[in-house]
Amino acid sequence: METQNSGRLYLVDTVAGDPEVLQADAETYYEKLLKKSLSSPDVFCIPGRGEVKLEDSCVCFVPLYRNNPTCKLLLLTEPKDKETVLAVYLSQRWWPVEDVVKTADPARDGLILVQTFGERIVLFVLNCIIFGMLEGSSANDAFFLPHSATECAKILWRNGEAAAFYSVKMKGSLCGDTTSQCYLLPVLDTIFVQRKYRRSGLGMKMLHNFCQSFLAEDALGISCPISAAMYQVCQKFLQAHPEEQKRLWEVEAPGDWGQRVNVWLKIQMESSPRGKAEVGSCMEKTPTTKPRQSDQMNKGVDCFPGVGQVGGDAMEKKDDTTAAGTLNSQGPEEEDLEQSAGNSQKHKGLRKREGPGDLVGDKATKQFKTTP
Repeated sequence: METQNSGRLYLVDTVAGDPEVLQADAETYYEKLLKKSLSSPDVFCIPGRGEVKLEDSCVCFVPLYRNNPTCKLLLLTEPKDKETVLAVYLSQRWWPVEDVVKTADPARDGLILVQTFGERIVLFVLNCIIFGMLEGSSANDAFFLPHSATECAKILWRNGEAAAFYSVKMKGSLCGDTTSQCYLLPVLDTIFVQRKYRRSGLGMKMLHNFCQSFLAEDALGISCPISAAMYQVCQKFLQAHPEEQKRLWEVEAPGDWGQRVNVWLKIQMESSPRGKAEVGSCMEKTPTTKPRQSDQMNKGVDCFPGVGQVGGDAMEKKDDTTAAGTLNSQGPEEEDLEQSAGNSQKHKGLRKREGPGDLVGDKATKQFKTTP
């Protein structure tokens, strides 16, 4: 892997300018490419894969954002496997997927709020390409749809690479494009850790950061359904941070009291044979306690728009803390962490996609109801 000291710049470090201008440039390039591929196609050399011909059958546009087909990215796919994306075209050049999620900026380290156009592209690549095509589980054929253009998300950067991300449905934001209902609490909606970074405490780190980002809230949600792997992360986190046990809920949008189950309560009941039969009907409705004052006095580093400062310990950029390290001792806690949250983003009965161009979220098989 390229180091941050190599002097090489990556897409997220260099992309600047109007996204519409960048897309127009890609469309112009694509038109020229189609004409040239009929006679003598250009080739793109990818480290470890050799040369790939830039032909019409291997190049396509896909939507960058959900429900916004006008903003697109130009992708290069494997000639023999259209499910494998090799590169992204932007700023008059092709970027291998591995380079899109890298950075040469030493300041880009730890959990950082997604704000720039380049960071939106990194989020898309992590979400729809690395997870959705390269690392997603073909057994259940599940994947996350592209995020919206205004989705609140943070990318966890480590050693010059985007290792993970999580996204949040903000309190008061619409539950969907076809409803007037709004979320009644902040909800952790999608979360993903690259396979090579799993079992290193990143799941707990992101969950801790999520909780610390909303210290003034009495209740926080995680989108239903929560996977077994994510429940193991939640269990270890809540054991290490008992002050959060009454704040964390598994919720269905918009998150009214009848649409939430206390995560810690469910964990305790699932551990009891008798409790397993009762957990579906048991709802914890006791008012929650306020966060500890000591947590609210922590140094702020990065925060979501309109939210107070985040506790400094939640933005730890060194080695994992002792509490996070306990996540590694038991085995598969983060093996399938990408399936942990995001009922509004994820579906387990999707038909297999024919190619990257089938990422559009407005097809009938990919409509998800975010309201009951």
